[in-house]
Amino acid sequence: MIQKFDHIEKVKGELKLPGDKSISHRAVMFSSMAKGTSIIRNCSNSDDVHSTINCFSELGIRIEKKPELIKIYGNGFKGFIKPGQELFAGNSGTTSRLLSGILAAQNFESVITGDESLSNRPMLRVVEPLQFIGADISASELGTLPLVIKPSGNLHTVEYKMKVASAQVKSALILAALHLDDQTIIHETTQTRDHTERMLGLDTESSDSEIKIIASKKNYPQPFEMTIPSDISTASFFIVLTLLLKNSELLIKNVSLNPTRTGIIKILIEMGGLISIEKEFTENGEIRGDLLVKSSELKSIKIPDEIIPSIIDEIPILSVAGLFAEGNFKIGNAKELRIKESDRIKSLCDNYQLLGLDVIESADGFEIGGTVTNYEDILFESFGDHRIAMAFSILAMILRNGGSVNQFESVAVSNPDFIEQIKNLI
Repeated sequence: MIQKFDHIEKVKGELKLPGDKSISHRAVMFSSMAKGTSIIRNCSNSDDVHSTINCFSELGIRIEKKPELIKIYGNGFKGFIKPGQELFAGNSGTTSRLLSGILAAQNFESVITGDESLSNRPMLRVVEPLQFIGADISASELGTLPLVIKPSGNLHTVEYKMKVASAQVKSALILAALHLDDQTIIHETTQTRDHTERMLGLDTESSDSEIKIIASKKNYPQPFEMTIPSDISTASFFIVLTLLLKNSELLIKNVSLNPTRTGIIKILIEMGGLISIEKEFTENGEIRGDLLVKSSELKSIKIPDEIIPSIIDEIPILSVAGLFAEGNFKIGNAKELRIKESDRIKSLCDNYQLLGLDVIESADGFEIGGTVTNYEDILFESFGDHRIAMAFSILAMILRNGGSVNQFESVAVSNPDFIEQIKNLI
């Protein structure tokens, strides 16, 4: 599907977005593991989270979806039942990798599959650490889905140092460790998203060189009620649109302000973005608040390598901000972008070249400079990647002649209501 976007002059108003995708995945998983009834409000309505819900339904969990909330009746410790078919994770790396940690501790065999895109993404990064703690898990010969997980009597506690900066791999290890009496200790030298640790109330110890996470059976989930804050990754598209359009002002309500996720805000403020945080508070271990965003004049800055893991999902829209900032936009140390829903480095560079810009692609990043010379109604390619689709939708609305995005339907992976949200602001 090709979606046309006209140029818009400004945005104004308030925006309340669906719940954070990362937190929604975990809320569904943890409430399914708990013994009893949990209530989740403002859960993400993305295709990815629907994949998680469907997988746990296949595992014998009763889930009631209502307009205002989701009610989940968890079966408790090792209470899942053997699924009658393969567990289909759709396009969701979070579903497939975190679920593998839970299934590694169960007493039945299971298989995790996914769509074409997910089936080309690397899985050895989670298979090998789980094997290290005694799980009987294997991937395809190419190191991809399907994952085959069999019962193991050898699951044991370890002290493990993360080899790749990945919240998904870390969480898979934690979820397996929740089934063991003794402590498993995980060390990470680059901090990644810590939603799992916060929501489970895990003990963590920080030093200048690393973070130590401690997990055991005592941390096994209990029933809970939670209102999930809005997704800062989704909010970033609207933040950048507001910053770049003149005479614009937007209040985004109840946004996740988890410190491992606010790198995008820090970078945009350093670039000159007028962004302020209002009504900050904490609920269920997660910091949240309202974001007030105003039109701004931006300048490019040097983006530190150490912040890249915390902004990896926001780099596509951050590059749009960089395109209209003073100076060239450059990103490095972002090789992880190559193995997302698309090769996002190539996807971004290919689309920016359509505008007549100077584009330099490298193994772990890219640089864009020059000025836009092509103002025709350009057809940008999403490559079936939701974040590429939304980034170039925002860019199209800023270009004086607008633009179009191919395979726009991919936005449903994270934000199926994107078009309606835009309409409410113009």
